[in-house]
Amino acid sequence: MQYTLFGAIDIGSSEMELKIFELSRGKGMREIDCIRSRLELGKDTYATGKISTEKLEELCLVLNDFISIMKSYKVDAYRAYTTSAIREAKNRTILLDYLEKKTGLKIEVLDNAEQRFLDYKSIAAQANEFNRIIEKGTAILDVGGGSVQVSLFDKDSLVATQNIRIGNLRIRERVAAMEHMYGHFEELVQEMTRSELQNFKKMYVKDREISNVILVGDYLGGLSKAASLSIEEFQKIYDGVIHAEPSAAAKQFDLPEESISLIVPTLIICSEFISAMGAESIWMPGLNLNDGNAYDYAQRNRIIRAGHNFDDDILASARNIAKRYQCSKSHVKIMENLGLQIFDRMKKVHGLGSRERLLLQIAVILHGCGKYISLSDPADCSYQIIMATEIIGLSRKEREIIAYAVKFNTMEFPYYEELSRETDLDRSEYLTVAKLTAILRVANACDRSHKQKFENVKVSLKEKELIIQVDTPEDIILEMGLFAEKAAFFEEVFSIRTSIHQKKRM
Repeated sequence: MQYTLFGAIDIGSSEMELKIFELSRGKGMREIDCIRSRLELGKDTYATGKISTEKLEELCLVLNDFISIMKSYKVDAYRAYTTSAIREAKNRTILLDYLEKKTGLKIEVLDNAEQRFLDYKSIAAQANEFNRIIEKGTAILDVGGGSVQVSLFDKDSLVATQNIRIGNLRIRERVAAMEHMYGHFEELVQEMTRSELQNFKKMYVKDREISNVILVGDYLGGLSKAASLSIEEFQKIYDGVIHAEPSAAAKQFDLPEESISLIVPTLIICSEFISAMGAESIWMPGLNLNDGNAYDYAQRNRIIRAGHNFDDDILASARNIAKRYQCSKSHVKIMENLGLQIFDRMKKVHGLGSRERLLLQIAVILHGCGKYISLSDPADCSYQIIMATEIIGLSRKEREIIAYAVKFNTMEFPYYEELSRETDLDRSEYLTVAKLTAILRVANACDRSHKQKFENVKVSLKEKELIIQVDTPEDIILEMGLFAEKAAFFEEVFSIRTSIHQKKRM
């Protein structure tokens, strides 16, 4: 059986990890080795904003060891990711350049939404169990060094996801100084997390019933042989760690003693979360970012077929943002149908792929969100909302492409030399913005009255003309009158004319 050996590297806030996976179409994913090295990069970043030279040199030694191990396994491919410890460091550009020169590794910095989406993919990779659990109201708590991510599922659908800066390492460092003066580490962490989690519950959970909680975080899987736990079983683990000496807890759960200082705040955060959600059962699958990294690589390279549609989760997240800002569902529905028809008919012209199609769909869903803030300046307000709101599964650059497409839907479109003064989008990304904007403008113009006159519509491309044929008895004089301006930009971008034809009725 043909298989691929894959190396997944995670440069985290408190430790570095290398996992070696065997990937195959027949057997899926199989972990064959895991090497961890403790190095608290986040301690520097969260305290001073920078990573010290000493820590950087230690990191180089660890990464070179990882490279030697990957060579010994003769891995076919690898991906190395880093998260908040380097992402938030002021000297990250210098660090990454130095690391690449010293190790030869190309390290990708994940923004929070990308990181949490990979964590989420690691859970969803357990397709049968995951799909069974989310049939009922489910909350996922993903505990990292710098922050936690809380995601809510209701009737199989992702309805909300938010990031809260109460990660185990960050909170341990903040509480440490107070503990010397006041003691009571457990109570201090409880107080710091409780209000944040209650705010989340008030804003997003509301009257939803949460039956299940999924807990994700380093070392959590090592605390229990069973993945599924009752509340009582979790409490027994909690007491065995929190109310014991670190050496005794490490021995009981067969964990490195130095890891206990982070497991303690992790468990306190988890306990507060379980209590806030009022959950009945707990699932701790013992998975982390590297599992998601390997699963994502296997999925993208068609080694493994996904048992869960992740694009639907991204769209669900966007729709919930639109709901929050009271976007018109009926208007969005018409625009989605028309915009995606235009995109699909123009494939050979625009040369964009399925990912860009998803970005267009999100731009349509969110194009009116700025009106919630200002009716006189909705374009810029929409841009600000999209850039300030994490959408799980999208990178910051992808959010920026969406935000600009939405902004220039109604504002004058700048040429590259002008826009490049305020953004680091490259020429290819700029052209993607231009193409999505052109399609968005045409789709929006066809429902300018918000009366859904273009409900029955068919789009066709004939030589150098895109024809939008609408079957409606309604008067479309307004749409026809405003269409010419939008069609002009469409033609400038694609060199394709576009026109509206109203089907004649007898």
